[in-house]
Amino acid sequence: MYCPHAGIALLGRLEEAARRAARWLVERKPIRTLRDWAIAFSLWPVHLTTSCCGAEFAAAYAPKYDLERMGSLAFTHARNTNLMIIEGTLTRKMARAARIIWEQMPWPKFVIAMGACAFSGGVFYNSYNIVLVQKVLPVDVFVPGCPPRPDAVARAILMLQEKVKRGEWAPRDVEDKGFVEELMGPVYREARAFLEKATRLD
Repeated sequence: MYCPHAGIALLGRLEEAARRAARWLVERKPIRTLRDWAIAFSLWPVHLTTSCCGAEFAAAYAPKYDLERMGSLAFTHARNTNLMIIEGTLTRKMARAARIIWEQMPWPKFVIAMGACAFSGGVFYNSYNIVLVQKVLPVDVFVPGCPPRPDAVARAILMLQEKVKRGEWAPRDVEDKGFVEELMGPVYREARAFLEKATRLD
């Protein structure tokens, strides 16, 4: 592409140049601020009710607290959500489901761990099948309590919104991948075998 005013010619693939230009433009101040504001007020959580914290989550989105007016609307499909709220105890079996759902969610995506059971095990701290949320998912906000009150959930949403508005939502994952690989190994092997079988049938 030749620019007569600047007297320069740009060589290369147009699609790649357009992608880079769009990325550069989106990272500039006015557009970046608008983008972060829009993400902050478009938090659609998919929630995993694994314990009694689910009742408090329901109360937080009920008419008294109404978190929808804060820009958060509970949704059902993993691929249409950007926030996962783990409500209470996470067993090994449920941790696999949580990880699968988290991997399907598009970026930017966030995680809130709700209740003492989620991040310390709570009363089940010494059980053989309890998994701490931070070992399988990168948690953005912890909500303490057993169970936490609905206003604590509202405060967690506000804290997450402030974090997003500051632009602190780069793609990330858990630091120790060893546990995730050990936990998810059977699931990934089964999925690969299924895909290989499906392609052979085609």
